[in-house]
Amino acid sequence: MQKSYNVTGHLQHRQTLKLHLESPSAQNTFTGYGEGYVMVNGARIEKSVVVLPGRIVKDWKAGSFEHLAAEHFEPLAGLGCEIVLLGTGARLRFPRAEILAPLIRAGIGVEVMDLRAACRTYNILMAEERKVAAALLIE
Repeated sequence: MQKSYNVTGHLQHRQTLKLHLESPSAQNTFTGYGEGYVMVNGARIEKSVVVLPGRIVKDWKAGSFEHLAAEHFEPLAGLGCEIVLLGTGARLRFPRAEILAPLIRAGIGVEVMDLRAACRTYNILMAEERKVAAALLIE
């Protein structure tokens, strides 16, 4: 029998503890991910995308890690973010510094991680009301 506790510490049968507050806001959160897709608010997305708390940029032109270029990041510099999480697909890969130069020049922090880590980190930072964007390469 699995034991779990509610937020007041009382033992509840077959109940799990949620670590994030549920709110009726219209903020975009990742609700799932897998090979070749992510889910935002329950909607499946199967191509590279930029997700912000209040907006989804579905026409991000970055198709694959091998074809990343600085021009893919120039539009992201004007989105009002303080940090961009670059999800590089199923595995962690680091782009050359000149590719990320538009974000660096704009004073925007960049964290590079695999896609799954980027989704989880985005949800945490978004819940903390940070100005975050997840730029995800879905190949």
